Amino acid sequence: MAYSEYLVDRIEQIFKEKHINVEGKKFMGGYCFFLNEKMCVGLDIDKKSKSDRLMARIGEDIMETALKKKGCKPMDITGRPMKGFVFVEPKGFDLDKNLEYWIQLSIDHNPFAKSSKKKKSK
Repeated sequence: MAYSEYLVDRIEQIFKEKHINVEGKKFMGGYCFFLNEKMCVGLDIDKKSKSDRLMARIGEDIMETALKKKGCKPMDITGRPMKGFVFVEPKGFDLDKNLEYWIQLSIDHNPFAKSSKKKKSK
């Protein structure tokens, strides 16, 4: 089961409405949106619940507040939560205003996010 194309379209529409150019691409079995060449938001399928989940790169400073929101939990893939990243379950982004909230947090954090180190080509 792949990520929801409908959800990809919803996210793209929010970025378009904000007049923000992002690059969307398949990434690690899901789909991610990159802003200024940095991961911003993404989505994949939660293997346990078999439902879509949103990944948001919001930064460490807002984590405590964000984790109180419906459907939000630390992004933990390996048994060690990733600093500044959260997963949001569908009940936390089912309404457009809720999806826009998570995207806006990610946009606001983007100028402070570190870029991934690019691999040097040989």
